[in-house]
Amino acid sequence: MTRWYPLDPADDDFLRTARTVTTKVLDVDVPVETLWEALAADDAVVSWGPGATKTRWVGPRPYGVGTVREVTMGGVATVREKFYRWDENERMTFAVAESNRPGIRRFAEDYVVESTPTGSRLTWTVALEVAKGSGPTAPIVRAVLSLAVGSMTNGLRKRLERS
Repeated sequence: MTRWYPLDPADDDFLRTARTVTTKVLDVDVPVETLWEALAADDAVVSWGPGATKTRWVGPRPYGVGTVREVTMGGVATVREKFYRWDENERMTFAVAESNRPGIRRFAEDYVVESTPTGSRLTWTVALEVAKGSGPTAPIVRAVLSLAVGSMTNGLRKRLERS
C-alpha cells in the first residue's frame, strides 16, 4: 500500500510569495481551445513532460474545481493535485494535496491561457517549498525547477506543433 505524505495548503498568495517560484511564457500558433485541450487531455503532462510517466484524472469529465489528478514522474514520485480554479479555456490552478515521497512542504501551479493575434499564450507559474532539512537550498531548487518547467514548456510546444 502506498504511503501518502500530506502537503500544507497552497493558494494564490503562495504562488506570488513563495521563495521558489518560476514562470514561463509560451506563445503558440494554435487557438486557445487547442492549447486548453492539451492541458486538460487524458495524457496531459505525459504527452509533453519529459520524465512524466503516468497521469490519472480521478473522476469523470467534465473536470473542474475539486478535480484531482495524479501525476507520476520517473515512475517513482507521484503527487495528487487538487484543482481549486477551473475557468474553461482561460485558467486552471491546483495545489498538490499529497505526495508519495516526503520532502515537499507546499506546491502549486497556475496555467493562464490567453488569445493572441497569432494564436494563444500560456503563462505557467510554479511555486514550491521544500520541507526544512529535506535537501538543497532555495537557489538550487529554484534553478532545477526553472529548468524542469522550461523543459516541459518546450515539450508542450512540440506536442502542439504536431496537432
